[in-house]
Amino acid sequence: MQIDFIQSAIFFGVTAAIGFFTWLKCRTPRTHTGEGNRDYFLAGGSLTWPYIAGSITLTNLSTDQLVGMNGNQMLLIAWWELAAVAGLIILAYVFLPLYYKYQCMTTTELLEKKLGGKALRATISALFLLGGAFIYLPIGLYTGALFMKTMFAADLPIVVIAAALALVGAAYAVFGGLRAVAVSYTYSGVGILGLALLVVFLAAQAIGFDFSGVPAERLSMIGGPASPIPFSTLFTGMIFIQIFYWSFNQTITQRAMAAPSIAEAQRGVLAAAAIRLMIIPPIIAVPGVVAYKLFGEIGDAAYGRVVAEVLPSWLSGAFAAMMAAAVLTSVNSGLNSAAALYVCDLHEPYLKPTARVRDLAVAITIGFTLLAVALVPVYSGARSIINLVQQLNGLLSMPILSAFFIAIFFRNVDPRAALAAVIAGTISYGLASFYWVKDVHYIHTMFVTLIACMAFALLLNRVAFGRKATLSFEDFRRS
Repeated sequence: MQIDFIQSAIFFGVTAAIGFFTWLKCRTPRTHTGEGNRDYFLAGGSLTWPYIAGSITLTNLSTDQLVGMNGNQMLLIAWWELAAVAGLIILAYVFLPLYYKYQCMTTTELLEKKLGGKALRATISALFLLGGAFIYLPIGLYTGALFMKTMFAADLPIVVIAAALALVGAAYAVFGGLRAVAVSYTYSGVGILGLALLVVFLAAQAIGFDFSGVPAERLSMIGGPASPIPFSTLFTGMIFIQIFYWSFNQTITQRAMAAPSIAEAQRGVLAAAAIRLMIIPPIIAVPGVVAYKLFGEIGDAAYGRVVAEVLPSWLSGAFAAMMAAAVLTSVNSGLNSAAALYVCDLHEPYLKPTARVRDLAVAITIGFTLLAVALVPVYSGARSIINLVQQLNGLLSMPILSAFFIAIFFRNVDPRAALAAVIAGTISYGLASFYWVKDVHYIHTMFVTLIACMAFALLLNRVAFGRKATLSFEDFRRS
């Protein structure tokens, strides 16, 4: 009972400390004290590179990564993170300058400024919102609750733990806006990265740094056809998945849009890429392989079991606090970005252009939080949560990416052609990936979907709207 008390005291103490220091940092904004969109959703352009790097890293690195990726219990899963480095570099030097050039508040605003027409922007925003509400937020809460339950052997329903995490995450998003979200990420990020590296070392030490007995396919970086990442997929859909996630996903890109200058934003993105290259791969792969040797094939419970096994009891409370912070960062960033998309892309253009930003953000946050908690039980039966997430990503990512590519790299395209391609691509990918094509890996299917959507948009543009599209790289020429 004494150890349980110590663990609980450390857990709540560290959690409270992160909240307190975040409040100290955010109680007096450095610039812009208003309640406008840029102040609330882009922190008034006040985020310096350490906060951008920290918030980008922790927005992505949550329990769905640590729990889900380690749940595969094989090293090749690290390809997701190694490929992410390329995605971040592309964001820094290719697409981020466009957001600053066109002074975008949301990623979808770029579509309207490049192609014209509000309908395409609104539809893409709606798809982003549906993805956040039905996929990303509930999965983030589920994996966080699963970790806590596994680590502490808690006799509580997962949905109860998820509801508690959601409540705190929503509070950050409502009361602090993007600045509080980013600052809390950075503080908790230092702790979680340090402790996660410690888990890697202690896990390897627990098996005497001896991985013998683990099947060769679990230690190989060359994935076979039936593996989660067949090697051939690195040359088809993988890079485009990374481009979409890092360059056009509002939850990620919003942090890089909130810097005082493009140079400051690029420094933050490149710092996040360096962290991803040097630190992230071992922490999302090694503990899962160790868990295979210690416990056998236990799937998404692997990370919690390893942490409970190798961390001293007094330190497990601190680690749990950092993991809770990681869940909160993903939840509150998703909620903040959802509010930004709804307010800027849907409510103000179509309903009320002078709406109170904070009031709308609170309403959206509450609604999305309740829906996400209600959907947590839906994902509890997933065989591998990270593979399910990536497969579901294809429903939105490649069709939406096709619209951005059309807008950025082509001229004289009717926005209705791009919109029709997005809708057709979403439906066809869902049918192909889940029903029609069983022998083709979903990453290959995503690549085919991207090419097909772009071809369909350009063909429809010519046949139905009588416009001939032309390639253009005007935005990338130096002035």
